[in-house]
Amino acid sequence: MLLVLSSLPAMTDIILKRKPLVEAILEVRWELTSPAPNINVDPHFKLLLGRYFDRVSKDYPEYEQLPAGMVPEELAAGRFPQHRFRIKKAAWPLIQLGPGMLTVNSTDDYVWSDFKSRTVKAVQTLFDAHPKPSDLKITSLLLRYLDAVNFNFEKENVLEFLQKKMQFTVGLPQEIFADRVKPNPLHMTLNLTFPSMKPEGNATLRFYNGNKGDTPVLIWETIFESSGKAIPEMPNEFEAWILQAHDLTHDWFFKLIEGDLFKEFGGE
Repeated sequence: MLLVLSSLPAMTDIILKRKPLVEAILEVRWELTSPAPNINVDPHFKLLLGRYFDRVSKDYPEYEQLPAGMVPEELAAGRFPQHRFRIKKAAWPLIQLGPGMLTVNSTDDYVWSDFKSRTVKAVQTLFDAHPKPSDLKITSLLLRYLDAVNFNFEKENVLEFLQKKMQFTVGLPQEIFADRVKPNPLHMTLNLTFPSMKPEGNATLRFYNGNKGDTPVLIWETIFESSGKAIPEMPNEFEAWILQAHDLTHDWFFKLIEGDLFKEFGGE
């Protein structure tokens, strides 16, 4: 298996006319307490929820309780958000909040400068709204980009696509197919994680098949995550962290689509 990245310089000012972005997500997780074995809780969450909404309601006035909001907090803690705040009904960007976690989500509205400002403000507000910020111990920071391109796995060979369109080679000996097995994978899940020095953490590329509406697509995720000792001083150093995390994911994205895909996505 070989990952080949070209020497294309980072293109910080490029805007794609037909961007493949499905969603951009910042995910923040913090330490929970364990009052009993296998039970985790966020003891400040009920107070935090109201205080947080009070502070973001000017920018995100549309409140929704997610279906997960019906789940007891001790079961939801650290697993999924329960509440959502939108800029307006059924619109993005949005913030999601649950016991032990916060996300900022953007889709077609995504512009990096706006997304960065929203994430910085969302994290600062988390600390401002927390009833006891000294107890707020961040355990994970994750920046994730999901992109997708139309792809018919039954008619096309995704391994050839990756090699020709994304400078990425996954090799299998052709002898294993012979005349008995078609070489076109119908399903794919590929996950590669690499240690990063700057910023400190792990960088991940993930490829898999899915659907966008009724259309089959190849989805790839570009992820950067810091956890444990790699967490910067919060909230003061968060902005520096997300700038570096974005620089890395942005650079990887454009190096992977250099060539035909860059043109197909409307890059100039």
